[in-house]
Amino acid sequence: QVQLVESGGGLVQAGGSLTLSCAASGRTRIMWTMGWFRQAPGKEREFVGSVTSSGFRNYADSVKGRFTISRDNAKNTIYLQMNTLKSEDTAVYYCAVRPATVVITTASTVGSWGQGTQVTVSS
Repeated sequence: QVQLVESGGGLVQAGGSLTLSCAASGRTRIMWTMGWFRQAPGKEREFVGSVTSSGFRNYADSVKGRFTISRDNAKNTIYLQMNTLKSEDTAVYYCAVRPATVVITTASTVGSWGQGTQVTVSS
């Protein structure tokens, strides 16, 4: 089993910034891809971005240029730096691991999920 623990969520004003963290433990592998999804009330869970162990990143169009994913392989931790936040970014953000070395694009490729952390952007 892989355990993922997110932290860093909270309330922020529109235009502000917030950084989320996700630490992986358990039966995880350093070469696996990690990423982020989010789910707003009444909506389906959607892909935000991912980063491979080699540092290749991909992002959803809705966050490109505003969000940045980084990774510390020594700590099995990834980060999501969110800038210029908008009210539509309000959601529960979930950390995800894909047991592979390629990027994450859909929820169906995710092997493990974190418990989620709430991000609320006030307008």
